[in-house]
Amino acid sequence: MKTLVWVEHDGATVKDATLAVVTAAAKLGEVHLLVAGQDVDGVAAEAAKIAGVGKVHVADDAAFAHALAENVAPLVVELMGHHDAFLAPATTNGKNIAPRVAALLDVMQISDILSVESDDTFTRPIYAGNAIATVQSSDAKKVITVRGTAFDKAATEGGSGEIEAVSSTGDRGLSTFKGQEIAKSERPELTSAKIIVSGGRALGSSEQFHALIDPLADKLGAGVGASRAAVDAGYAPNDYQVGQTGKIVAPEVYVAVGISGAIQHLAGMKDSKTIVAINKDEDAPIFQVADLGLVGDLFKILPEMTEKL
Repeated sequence: MKTLVWVEHDGATVKDATLAVVTAAAKLGEVHLLVAGQDVDGVAAEAAKIAGVGKVHVADDAAFAHALAENVAPLVVELMGHHDAFLAPATTNGKNIAPRVAALLDVMQISDILSVESDDTFTRPIYAGNAIATVQSSDAKKVITVRGTAFDKAATEGGSGEIEAVSSTGDRGLSTFKGQEIAKSERPELTSAKIIVSGGRALGSSEQFHALIDPLADKLGAGVGASRAAVDAGYAPNDYQVGQTGKIVAPEVYVAVGISGAIQHLAGMKDSKTIVAINKDEDAPIFQVADLGLVGDLFKILPEMTEKL
């Protein structure tokens, strides 16, 4: 069985989300990668070194510079003539491209898989992760998105994949890239951070959120996250949001400050290795998944913790 993996990259380096997908794809069979973009020779060379990769298909064209799904999907479909499954990380780009590929192939997409049981059987979360469904597909071609936190990351060294240029399918003219505003931070990106400190609505305001959460995160070298309630209240920007409708994370340590533990939030962080909860409500649902719990006033606890670190 040959698999084709969409390589998530920023034009210069391969993103970590790709490494987990390679691990999932290896459970299905031979792993081929697709690097699409403009001036991506460096990305292709890096991708070829990933352990377990047999071949790297490179589509270098301005049409793929911004990973517009309307242009990328026909390219994937073209390559699927020689592959049995297409896998993409369950990132914004992956979730944009995969459904279009599935529609063009006239097959059902299998979303957000947690494990590979066999060539045609997978598990995936439903009901915000409160139940796990086992899904079997009879489609000849599989289109799959992979939850990155559910699989180990493939090694970035040790591979010797063959790099092969493929013909571009060009610009379909269905969409146009207008611009982007990228939040820049010296802190680790949430999906790759080893430690995350997240704040909830209990912090009361944007000023208090940053005055209490940021110093603790800086001391720990952590990424900063937030619950949906905190984001909706304007305490933190949207890209901080952790949860079912935000980012799915699984750091070594997750510190939840003033977060009650709604199902939506738990779906995004309950796979963390160690969960620390700080909340004044001892009956808060977050304590049911926490490894360490501290009941008390966060406005007193956080400054004390930050001072002692």
